[in-house]
Order: sequence, then structure tokens, then C-alpha cells
Amino acid sequence: MDPDFWVPLLLPLAAWPLARIVTPRLPPRAASWLLTTGCLVLAAAGTAALTLQAFAGLTLVPAIAQAGHWSPQALKPVNVPLAIGCGLLLTALGMAFTRTAVRYARWSCALTRELDEHNSAAGVIVLRGREPVAFSAPGRGGRIAISSGMLDALGPAERDALLAHERAHLRLRHHRFLIAITLAATLNPLLRPLCSAARFALERWADEAAAQHIGDRTVVAKAVAKAALAGRAEPGFALAATGGPVPRRVSALLTAPARRLPAALLSATLVLGVTGWSAQTVLDSATDLHQNLESAQDPATDAQGIFPDEDEGFGR
Repeated sequence: MDPDFWVPLLLPLAAWPLARIVTPRLPPRAASWLLTTGCLVLAAAGTAALTLQAFAGLTLVPAIAQAGHWSPQALKPVNVPLAIGCGLLLTALGMAFTRTAVRYARWSCALTRELDEHNSAAGVIVLRGREPVAFSAPGRGGRIAISSGMLDALGPAERDALLAHERAHLRLRHHRFLIAITLAATLNPLLRPLCSAARFALERWADEAAAQHIGDRTVVAKAVAKAALAGRAEPGFALAATGGPVPRRVSALLTAPARRLPAALLSATLVLGVTGWSAQTVLDSATDLHQNLESAQDPATDAQGIFPDEDEGFGR
């Protein structure tokens, strides 16, 4: 069996150690872009590998071979059980992908309708209720929802820090990153550790943006810690200051950011190398399949040229 088939499927198994190496050594912005891109490329490569293997099985179907003008007997041997398994798995993943996309669309519409019922001041909606909750929603140009319970749990400076964090999510379009990595993890569940690392990098990116805006990293760290202790996990697909491993975020805020250019370059090279390897193996597999089909078309073409239609050859 061609090892190129397994490379894009098994590379995501290295996601967790790769994420542990990359995330602390890269600035949050660079880590967010790099990890999100890696998730998308690896998910696309795995899906393409399954598609190519399933299509290789379909090339043996007489009706498809006739439509493509190739001879099934002239094709290289195809692992039919594997092709069937890939087709079934591809169908299941496609259904999960569609279900997740529909869930996101419905959640976004429902949340927008719910927030429309409240008055907004400078893009901030104060929800009545003692339950501490705060999150950013991308609809209607971007709004921040925060409950009165969360406001009571924070001091004035910490409220400003929390709002700066949520505004950073909206300004930097982090919701687009989030839906991308969520769909990537749906297409390939093995990518979930890498997608979790990408989501953590997004929270760190917003933390750093808030710290730069407030001018005090300690205040932002206190706001994140208090919000996490008082609140709950972010609702649905929303981004919130309580997301991700909060102790690691607080520790990073309380530590002065260090410049680690060699380590950062090595980490970026590692991620790009893994994703490039995955994409290249899929491209090689697609090229091999194309060449196989082209070579299988020759016998059919020759046969048509050698054995002309009897009516054309002898009836006239």
C-alpha cells in the first residue's frame, strides 16, 4: 500500500506534542495564524487523501470506467475494502462537517436575535442576572455581552481590562479563526489538540492586546483570573475571557514577554514542515492516480483505433 496515503492521516497524531512545543515559543499573534493555518492544511490534506482513495475504488466501477474512457483491467491494483472504508468515513465526516456548520449558523442567528432584544451602549450589552458571564458576539458589527453579575465581581480597572479583551476579539476577527479551527477539528478529530492550542493562542492574543491597551499586565491578569473564577465557560461558539487554560494565561501575563527569535523560527519551521509534508504527499498521490488513469486509457483508445466499426469498415 502506498505510504503516501497514511502520511496526511497520521501526521495529526503529532498535534499535541507539536502544540506544546510551538505555543509557548511564538508570539500569540504568530501562533494563532500558524496553528490555524496548520489545522486547515492538515484537515484538507486528510480529507483529500480519503477522497483520492475512495475515488480509486470508484474507478473500477464499469459505468464510471466507461464514462472516463479507461480500462479497469489496465489500472494498478486497488485495495477495494480500504476504498470502501474511506468512502464511508468520508461520508460520515462530511455529515459531521455539515452538521457543525448548520449548528454554527443557527447559533449565530439565535444569539443575534436574543441580543437585539437588549439595548446596546457603545457595542456593550448589559444582561440582567446574577450569573457572571461575558463574551463577544460577531453579529451586527460585533457586540459584547456582559452580565451584571460579572460587573459586580470585578473592580473598575478590571472591567476595563475585560472589555478591552473582548473588544480585541472583535477587532482582530478572532471568530473567523474560531470557526475555521472548529470545522477543521470536525473534519479530522485527531486535530483537536492542535485546534485547542490555536484557540488558546487566540485568547493569549486578546490578552496581550488588552494589556497593551490598558498599559498594565497585572490588571489584565487579575481580570482574567477573577472572571474565570466567577464565571462559566463561554456559550456555544463564542469567545470569552474565561476560555482556555486560565492559569497559563495568567502566568504569561505576569511574566514579561521574552524575545526568543531562534526558538520561534524553529517552531515556525517545524509547523510549516509538517503541513508542507502533508500537502506534498497528497499532491503526489493525486499525480500518481492521474497518471494511472491516463495509462489505462491507452488500451481503450488503441482498441478503438485498431478495430473500427464494422459498418464503417465493410458496409460502405
